[in-house]
Amino acid sequence: MPEFAVVDAHVHFYDPARLSYPWLDGVPGIKGRHLPPDYADATGAVAVEKLVFVEVDAEERHRFDEARFIAGLAADEPRIAGVVASALVERGRAVEEEIEALKAAAPLRGIRRQIQNRAEPGWCLQPGFVEGVRLLAEHGLPFDICIKNSQLTDATELVRRCPEVTFVLDHIAKPSIAAGEWAPWADDLRAIAALPNVVVKLAGITTEADHAEWTFEAIRPYIDHTVESFGLDRCLFASDWPVMNLSDSFTGWVATLDRIIEGCSEAERRAFYRDNAIRVYRL
Repeated sequence: MPEFAVVDAHVHFYDPARLSYPWLDGVPGIKGRHLPPDYADATGAVAVEKLVFVEVDAEERHRFDEARFIAGLAADEPRIAGVVASALVERGRAVEEEIEALKAAAPLRGIRRQIQNRAEPGWCLQPGFVEGVRLLAEHGLPFDICIKNSQLTDATELVRRCPEVTFVLDHIAKPSIAAGEWAPWADDLRAIAALPNVVVKLAGITTEADHAEWTFEAIRPYIDHTVESFGLDRCLFASDWPVMNLSDSFTGWVATLDRIIEGCSEAERRAFYRDNAIRVYRL
C-alpha cells in the first residue's frame, strides 16, 4: 500500500431516494445508496487525502441538483476537493450559462458529458459539441471522456479539434477484457495518447474483465500498454468506487496497481497516486 496519502481522481456518490439514475436498474449490485461513510469503510488502510467526485449519469433534469447534492456532502466530508459535473456541451457556447451555474453550486473542477451511450458515430464531433468543449479552456476546466473502445477514433478527433483543452480519458476507453479484445483498442489508445493534451485514469479496468474470475495476468497487458502509451506522468490513480465493487475492492485495486508500478521511484509513485490528479484538476 502507498506509504503516503493518495488522491482518488474518480469517485461516485449517489442516493436513488433523492435523485433519479435510470441506469442503476440494470446493475442491482450497486443500485443502493453510496455515500462518504461507505467510501470511508471501503478504503480501509489506504489513506485518502482528497477525492474528485465524477457525475453519475443522473437524469439530465437533475444535473444541477446533483452538483448541489455533492456540495452538501462536502460540508461534512472535506476530502471532496472537486466536482466533475455533467453539462450539455452540445449546446455550444450556450452551455456557458450551465457552467456558471455549476460553478455557483459546487467546487467545479471539470465537465463530463457521457458519450458511451450514444450509438451514432460522430456524435461528439458535431460543431456544437466541439464548440462547447472548446469553451471549457476559457474556464480552465478539463473534459472527461467517457467512451467505449469503439468510440476512440471519434474521441481522438475531438481532442485534435480542441488542442487548448485538457482531456481526461476515463477507464482506459473500456476495452472488452472479458472477451480478450486487443485490436483495434491498443492502436487506437496509442493514437490518442500521442496527443499531449490527454491524460488517462487507471480505473474501471477489472469492471471490463470477467467480474467473478478475472486474474492479474488477464488485466496486466491492458494496464501496461496504457502506462507505456501515456507515460506514468500522464496516468492518474482512480478507484471508480462504487462501480468497482462489481469486480474488486478498493484495497484490492490499490494492491494491483502497486504490483504494476513496483520498482518505480518515490517521485513517480507520488506523481501517479496524487500529484497528477492535483495538477489536472487544480485541487
